[in-house]
Amino acid sequence: MRISQETIDQIRYKVDIVEVVGDFVSLKKKGKDYSACCPFHEEKTPSFSVSPVRGIYKCFGCGMGGDAIKFIMDIEKSSYTEALKYLAKKYNIEIQENENLPDEEIAKQNERDSLFIVLNYAKNYFRDQLLNTEEGRSIGLSYFKERGFNDKTIEIFELGYTENLIDKFTKTALKNGYQLEILKKAGLTIQKEDSTSTQNTYDRFRDRVIFPIHNLSGRVIAFGARTLSKDKNQPKYLNSPETELYHKHQVLYGIFQAKNAIRKDDECYLTEGYTDVISLYQAGIQNVVASSGTSLTNEQIRLIHRFTKNVTLLFDGDQAGIKAALRGLDMLLSEGMQVKVVVFPDKEDPDSYVKKVGTEKFKLFVKKEGKDLITFKTDIYLKDAENDPFKKANVITEVVESISRIPDAITRAVFFKQTANMLGVAEETLIFESNKILLKKNKDQAGKSDDEKFLQEYLPSETEVEKDENEIGLEEEKNFNNLISYQEEESIRLLLSFADDELEKDLKLIAYFITEMEGIEFETPIYQNFINIYRNEFKAGRIANSKFFIHHHNPDIQSEAIRLLSNQHSFSDNWEKYEIIIPTELNTLPSAAYSNILRLKQRKIQKVLKEVSDKLQQNDEWQEQEKYLKIYRQLKTTEVQIANLLGNTIR
Repeated sequence: MRISQETIDQIRYKVDIVEVVGDFVSLKKKGKDYSACCPFHEEKTPSFSVSPVRGIYKCFGCGMGGDAIKFIMDIEKSSYTEALKYLAKKYNIEIQENENLPDEEIAKQNERDSLFIVLNYAKNYFRDQLLNTEEGRSIGLSYFKERGFNDKTIEIFELGYTENLIDKFTKTALKNGYQLEILKKAGLTIQKEDSTSTQNTYDRFRDRVIFPIHNLSGRVIAFGARTLSKDKNQPKYLNSPETELYHKHQVLYGIFQAKNAIRKDDECYLTEGYTDVISLYQAGIQNVVASSGTSLTNEQIRLIHRFTKNVTLLFDGDQAGIKAALRGLDMLLSEGMQVKVVVFPDKEDPDSYVKKVGTEKFKLFVKKEGKDLITFKTDIYLKDAENDPFKKANVITEVVESISRIPDAITRAVFFKQTANMLGVAEETLIFESNKILLKKNKDQAGKSDDEKFLQEYLPSETEVEKDENEIGLEEEKNFNNLISYQEEESIRLLLSFADDELEKDLKLIAYFITEMEGIEFETPIYQNFINIYRNEFKAGRIANSKFFIHHHNPDIQSEAIRLLSNQHSFSDNWEKYEIIIPTELNTLPSAAYSNILRLKQRKIQKVLKEVSDKLQQNDEWQEQEKYLKIYRQLKTTEVQIANLLGNTIR
């Protein structure tokens, strides 16, 4: 599909980047912008910024940045077309396709698009089987009703059913035009080995109730299926295999339905099963997700961390299962999460308990019984150790290891004090053991850097070592190039930042730069590209404003424009509230533009002066020397004139 430019323009006009990013990350207002921990890399301190005025996002940690379309592409790992379709759906924009495209381009379909389409078809198929077939209603729907799920809940989670027929789904899908290869890649159809015939295929899911698994934006990426058969040879639960869209270690069941509630309540309940999530959601406890029976992963933790740092783990009364799970929970502490644990009475789980006591009593129980992870872990291990000193020593080691995972030093100190009392040991002992763990960890992470630090500390620096003339010359040339590149960058930043508002001012600023830079070639290729664009657009009577570059078809131009626009100081709203006057660049724009161009010319002249000076020293013939000396004097005069205009002194 090739989406028309008219539709793309309409999408760009309507999208609110704060809304778009806010669907995936919990944003906090900071002055005129919004900030969060970056969803694209691991970090504890927020370096991710969203500018509603510019319509861009930027991470100052990993460098990711772009507009709303680029954000959807990055966060969903989708194509440009997929991102446009997602935003068009979100803002109820009708998609118009370009006409007169080549046949091969019309025929070509993105594989990810095809996978999403066939998975959506499968979801609708399973829903139809549940609601509109006799077997589905009598078996599947009856099961969900017995679990207490009402019609609205069944609709919200898009639950389904599939009959006990070997290949009915596959045959129906093929009949409706879906390709066998896509059905296989989506994990819906299995083909017998060494076979190419559609006769040797069968459905992955048969005679099961279906739980669609959604990604963060609500699209179906996989399925979980529970058998209702009493056949012990059949696994109770069967999930989709890993596909291009579905990586189970990155997914949490219910995250799409729960994300807004998690953000609102600033807390996430983490359970183990599909029905736990659905029952709690129906009871009005909507900030709940499940790891779907898999061990918790770093990717899943970071997914939660986008919306909150507070996690409450809901365990059933199985003591053996709890001890097994505890071993993998320290990674929550490593990610800076604040973790509580709740254990339900024997033979109860979140699903059964909320049905037994109701919503309010369930909430009161969780609030009353919730213990922080360190305290909970210490209690569990101490009960096992009883009076055995060796086991107790192991408990101390285990607990100290957990506390050492906490990134914040103050929080660690609080837990050392609290845990020392529980364990009956000196607080200093725990801190000493923790320091050994942290030192070893830092050393392991540093690798060879310790040797490098030693060399840097004890060997003489470059400034203490005599350099040959060639090395000095190269260093001076590098410095000149850096200074020139900086002034070129500053020129483009000023144009991007301020050739963007009132028509008359825009024209004046662009005209001024273009006129003053006549005959000057930028040495940094990407900034020369910017200047060429400004010149060409200006000659055509158009203004290339910031949005022109933010949405530019050249990804390098787009990325650099966003980087430069993001390097702005953000002032607090309170400064304006309390009438604190801060001079902004806009106030001093004429002076800034004037000074920047003068400095750029000055840097270029200084570089040429150095080149001419080198040639003077290299030539012995008086005629050549006279020629270069004349050039040198002319350049020096110009340099002095520029320095005087800038208020500098040159001798």
